[in-house]
Amino acid sequence: MNGQNFRKKIDQLWRELTTAVDQINRSDNEIVMRAEEILMETDSSIRQLKDILRQYKFPDWSEEIYFFKNTKPKFVSIYIYYSKVLSIEASKPYADPEALRSYYENERAHLLYFYNEQRDFISYYRRKSSYLDKKYFVRFKFDFKLKLSPELYSYDEEFSTSHDHIVSQIMANDLLDQYLTNKIDSKDRKENSFENSKNLEWTAPKVALVELLYALHQTKCFNGGHSDLAEIFRWAENSLNINLGNYHKTLSEIRLRKTERTKFLSLLQHNFDQYLNDLDI
Repeated sequence: MNGQNFRKKIDQLWRELTTAVDQINRSDNEIVMRAEEILMETDSSIRQLKDILRQYKFPDWSEEIYFFKNTKPKFVSIYIYYSKVLSIEASKPYADPEALRSYYENERAHLLYFYNEQRDFISYYRRKSSYLDKKYFVRFKFDFKLKLSPELYSYDEEFSTSHDHIVSQIMANDLLDQYLTNKIDSKDRKENSFENSKNLEWTAPKVALVELLYALHQTKCFNGGHSDLAEIFRWAENSLNINLGNYHKTLSEIRLRKTERTKFLSLLQHNFDQYLNDLDI
């Protein structure tokens, strides 16, 4: 397998996983059932990722470092995140809102132990440092003078480095921190949200908004192009109080248009051009 096919297969696997996670989260099932289903999907994807890696030999250290510092952790972080969400939600007490708030605050406090325990490496990772990458993210290069995970002895050395799992934990815990913060603050946000402003409502067709959001995503308009498509759609739905349904299916319908496929984008351009022309008069 050459490098282009290797990267293409991984990109396809990631798209399939994020699409599956988004579709599961759009169901009406409770979070416990959704988390269990997502864990099964993610486990399958990680196994496929491992099989893809077996068929490929990295041409140099830089590509191997990138895989174990960036590619593998984003898959594993989803598994870790939903494992923790499942554990938290399956064990939460049936209690009044204040007791639940305290429960979530206690779970969030547990994250501090990890951040304190891995303080030095987290600083290295967040500063996007690279001077120790050959020690951290190349296989068979374990340096026992470094702080290693106690579970390292049981890792698959063909599919693991000394620190790729810690990167996965950082990514997962950042997501979990946001999840727990949302749970803790949800009541206050509901009371204060848009308190002094009028909600905006999307009144054009839903397909128009889907067309617009896909275009914005492809133009890398959010977070420098690092936002997932599902994240963008969730933001739009929450902000505009709208349910866009299965937007993947809507995209397929847009692709099958017999005349102009980007009707809404063309309408935007036409109307704005007309507005500018009117200002010039």
